[in-house]
Amino acid sequence: MIVLEAADTVGGGARSAELTLPGYIHDVCSAIYPLGVSSPFFSQLPLAKHGLEWVNPPAAVAHPLDDGTAVLLERSVDQTGQTLGKDQRAYAKLFQPLAEDWPKLAEDILGPLKLPNHPLRLARFGLRAVRSARGLAESVFEQEPAQALFAGLAAHSMLPLERPVSAAFGLVLGATGHAVGWPMPRGGAQQISNALASYLATLGGEIETDRPVESARDLPESRVTLFDVGPRQLLRIAGELFPRGYRRKLERYRYGAGAFKIDWALDGPIPWTAPQCRRAATVHVGGTLAEIAAAEAAAWTTAPTKRPFVLVAQQSLFDPTRAPPGKHTAWAYCHVPHGSAFDMTERMESQIERFAPGFKDLILARHTMPPSAFQEYNRNYEGGDINGGVQDFGQMFARPALRLNPYSTPARDVYICSSSTPPGGGVHGMCGYHAASSALKRSLK
Repeated sequence: MIVLEAADTVGGGARSAELTLPGYIHDVCSAIYPLGVSSPFFSQLPLAKHGLEWVNPPAAVAHPLDDGTAVLLERSVDQTGQTLGKDQRAYAKLFQPLAEDWPKLAEDILGPLKLPNHPLRLARFGLRAVRSARGLAESVFEQEPAQALFAGLAAHSMLPLERPVSAAFGLVLGATGHAVGWPMPRGGAQQISNALASYLATLGGEIETDRPVESARDLPESRVTLFDVGPRQLLRIAGELFPRGYRRKLERYRYGAGAFKIDWALDGPIPWTAPQCRRAATVHVGGTLAEIAAAEAAAWTTAPTKRPFVLVAQQSLFDPTRAPPGKHTAWAYCHVPHGSAFDMTERMESQIERFAPGFKDLILARHTMPPSAFQEYNRNYEGGDINGGVQDFGQMFARPALRLNPYSTPARDVYICSSSTPPGGGVHGMCGYHAASSALKRSLK
């Protein structure tokens, strides 16, 4: 098996680099991995023997509020509920079954649409998952802290929180927070990719870096080809292999909001007003449910919001390899309109300053990535869409096209295995796993 990588290092969305100053290790794209540590595929691999070490902070997520407090998603459902006042019982009723069922639910959720292995558990999840995040939060919870916590989880969907199925993302990320935590790899995201590459070598696989593929004619002879690219990239590379109908489906594939990301080298830890925020590597900065919903809705317009929902990671609090002694790193992004050229630096930093006065004074250096930089970094990130395309009801499973097997193409032995296939975005390896499984089954017939 040969893997052709266009860049000079392996990694894609899981890379690390000194983006700001020497000695400050930043995650270029993804940073926190609840789906990575609970992936049914990754859990089968001996990645620890190849250098991957997970660091799990005490709490999965912190969500600061304007009154100086913060809600924490703790590993314990009960501990989380104790901070939610009147909503303690409702929170436990919603998340305790999901957390307990997560190992089995993961098998059915992280894959294509098929007959489920655990139909009753999936049905219980699905009845809530098809709803809008805002609708579910407002109907289940009475008070702002629980509603805001759920809004922050669901906003990872990159969908307006009033859209159907946006609740699914909040349910999955909340369940994983309780079941496995929200860990990160010691030393940076690159360690995930390095461990996978090292294990592949033990199986006889080869990786050739600096090998961009512009056409199917650039490929070596092979029995099966798997393309880890988006629909537009697949059309550009191999469109001549497909009939007109399939090409039209790929052309109609929809991309969504983009991302604007900042990495900081800091002179100290982020000075959160709520000290509880130091228990989590991930901090959701956006205030109330209504504020977060407004920010995510604005990402689907032409004008970026003035008060973005900012997803912050403070890895160096728990992994001292990320920065020189006494110094720290921070990683954050917000959602913006597709392809937006607006500089969100001031707005993002002001949002963090709102809940952490003095944050701006700690900035030693920063590195920004607008949507155009994301697309330049990885052509799959069309318009800065890091999710591989809109993941709404119409494209949850019909990605990149409505087919019984979404990974196969009309060209024999040609498959697509990127995040533009089920289960979508995230570092979990399941898109490639299901595509490879499909290819193996077909080759054995």
